[in-house]
Amino acid sequence: MVIDKIGKGIGFIGRKTSGFAPIVVEWRNATPQDIVWKFPEEVIPWGSTVIVKEWERAVFYRDGKVYGVLDPGRHVLDTQNIPFLKGLMEGLYGESIFKAMVIFVNINRLQGRFGGQSQTVEIIPVKFYGSYYYRVADPALFVNKVVGPDNRFTTEELDSYIRGYFMSKLIGFLAQTSIRDIYQRIDEAGKRALFVLRKPFEEIGLMLEDVVFEGLDIPPEYRERIFWLLQGTTASYLVQQETARKFAEAIEKTQAGGAAVGAGIVAIPYAFQPPPPSAQQPTPGAAVGGVTTGYVARCPYCGGTPIPQGAKFCPYCGHQIRWCRNGHVVPLEARFCPVCGVSVE
Repeated sequence: MVIDKIGKGIGFIGRKTSGFAPIVVEWRNATPQDIVWKFPEEVIPWGSTVIVKEWERAVFYRDGKVYGVLDPGRHVLDTQNIPFLKGLMEGLYGESIFKAMVIFVNINRLQGRFGGQSQTVEIIPVKFYGSYYYRVADPALFVNKVVGPDNRFTTEELDSYIRGYFMSKLIGFLAQTSIRDIYQRIDEAGKRALFVLRKPFEEIGLMLEDVVFEGLDIPPEYRERIFWLLQGTTASYLVQQETARKFAEAIEKTQAGGAAVGAGIVAIPYAFQPPPPSAQQPTPGAAVGGVTTGYVARCPYCGGTPIPQGAKFCPYCGHQIRWCRNGHVVPLEARFCPVCGVSVE
């Protein structure tokens, strides 16, 4: 009697004499997006053939343990050809069977999408989205850590798990990163994220190959804060200045006219002092290595190439700009110069 039973990824062809007839174990109809596929039968007769394609690996998994991995080729299942099958064999010779899950793993490069919101080390909220690229580098470890424990076999389940794993690590990376390092150098931010996230991916059998930020944005109310940071103002001074501003605004609501601002300045005069010199941005006229440095004016909106003194518009992004009386560029909405601290109203 010949048994001919073919479905997606499965083929049974053989002559049954006694016990179980050999079968063909193969992943058919796979798509480039599929990550793994589990052969539906866990009882496999002695002498069956497993066909593994170049872009696949076949993992034998049972009782929470990986017994072995088959590389590309046609493999006849017996203990002489494949020694690790001894631990999976049951029954008597002539009617012997192997009991295990055969899990096929795609080792080609795969793409995942990410997007969400986090905050930087300066507590500036950041919205972002992009793509990451990875491949299964260690099929045995991947099945042991991700696939087997929770029976994740569908592309949707695995994609959701890997994306969540990636996002948790990426948010941790952004929380320790300065806005200066991602807002102006987004390409480099992807490379740094790749360097940091590679090790966690290796721990679950994956190789993270690339991280690409395709978009990044911050709320409009934080743009002035970014400008100050790009000019070399410290985060602590930034908080100090904003506290002073809110304090003065609160007084204005309870007192009349200009006396309110005066009262605010008297109450916390230290908050309106110029910021301390930054290691990255020397103050105008400061000596560094015996050379006197000058102030470099940059656009508060694009932060790009230095702009000419006295320019009314940025020649690179077109935004209107203004200057304080000491010759420092400030955002249009600024009340105090972030470089020297003078009032610009």
